Amino acid sequence: MKAVKLSALAGTILAAMLSVAPQSAEAGYYSSYSYYPSRGYYYSYYYYKPYPTYPSYHYHYAIYYPHQPRYVYYYNPYRKVYWGRYDLEGKGYCLLSEEHRKATLKDIPESAFPPPGEMPAVPESTDGSKIEVPPAPPKQAPQQ
Repeated sequence: MKAVKLSALAGTILAAMLSVAPQSAEAGYYSSYSYYPSRGYYYSYYYYKPYPTYPSYHYHYAIYYPHQPRYVYYYNPYRKVYWGRYDLEGKGYCLLSEEHRKATLKDIPESAFPPPGEMPAVPESTDGSKIEVPPAPPKQAPQQ
């Protein structure tokens, strides 16, 4: 009987704690890198939920070009634009302004990328939860 009362009390406390917990964006996760041979780059999916009770995951791409080993670029497949990059040497994120977000990197001048700063918010989140730093990319392209 005593165990039942303690269990019920623990359940009540847990329910109360969850009801006041903030509904923050669920921290996302990255897939492993895959190589896209015809384009010469590696890509990883960044899966995320804008908030924990969101019914499914969305994703963006983290893209690594071996010929540009300093950066991992972020691409939004819904809007079809690059929206920033992670600087592997500077250890920070360069968030592009809306006007500089383009479908191809060649359309984005180098001067459009600001100095590296903190990681951006999880896309579509409302609480400012940050994206995790991308995983280390492969060192070189696979041999064909």
